[in-house]
Amino acid sequence: MDEIYKKIKELRLLRGYTLKELSEKTDLSISFLSQVERGTTSLAITSLKKIADALNVKITEFFEEEKTQEDYLVKVDQQKPFKLTGSDFLYSRLNGEFTGRMLEPLLVNIPPNQKQTQKYGHPGEEFYFVLKGNVIFYIDGKEYVVREGDSIHFPSTCPHSLENPFNEETILLSVLTPVIF
Repeated sequence: MDEIYKKIKELRLLRGYTLKELSEKTDLSISFLSQVERGTTSLAITSLKKIADALNVKITEFFEEEKTQEDYLVKVDQQKPFKLTGSDFLYSRLNGEFTGRMLEPLLVNIPPNQKQTQKYGHPGEEFYFVLKGNVIFYIDGKEYVVREGDSIHFPSTCPHSLENPFNEETILLSVLTPVIF
């Protein structure tokens, strides 16, 4: 995590932004941003996304070292699962690495009886294919029950969330734009 905090400060200074200017661009308080840069507070993915957008970088900029080679093949042992703060969903990146990548393919494992508590809306598109189990998507005020073998595709600008209220794990293949992880 220390590398993320250092990278935020480095990019802010590189852009010539003061903490106040970054605060105005992100709607995050100056004191919070100062704590983030010092590594004295935790950082939710939604706040990190706001910071990435304000600094005009992909959110992955904070997590990975710069790659010098393009790598199209992703072997199963290279798929590094991760969780987002405040979520029990397990994500695995399925993307190759190359300049200009536009898609964000992920494998999403949702344990039984889990729900996203926050609705999201952002630029782009989202596609999900249910590999195992069932899931309920809430998109723009409507409920969609998506069963194993079904898929759903929608503009990410619609407020959306999802839930697995069932007693079995759900596994989704997800393809998103723009690249956010």
